[in-house]
Amino acid sequence: MFEPCECGSGKSYLGCCGRLHSGAPARDAEELMRSRYCAFSRGNTAYLQKSWAAETRPLMLTLDPAQVWTGLTIERHEVTGPDTAIVRFTATWREGARTGRQTETSRFRREGEGWVYIDGTSE
Repeated sequence: MFEPCECGSGKSYLGCCGRLHSGAPARDAEELMRSRYCAFSRGNTAYLQKSWAAETRPLMLTLDPAQVWTGLTIERHEVTGPDTAIVRFTATWREGARTGRQTETSRFRREGEGWVYIDGTSE
């Protein structure tokens, strides 16, 4: 059965973010950003911690189970150096009758074969 990936790629979860959640490295910063959104959507804190740069990673990460992520729009993916990139995105959510959006420009760095999230500036 086809299970669409929450990141909005149009691919199946297993063929998209699921393979990163299972250990495959992200090919670029946008792919990592999509996989992190999907991990937030699925409550996968272990993956979020693993894909976060060690120097900015929180010791503990707790997600609100009442918050449901409802969409992701990638607005810009820009390579900023040989091993760095930024991704600007907007993610939408709902919690009960409330809805909201988070717009952020996130910084990423290549580590080994994959990428890690460094930090972001919310707008």
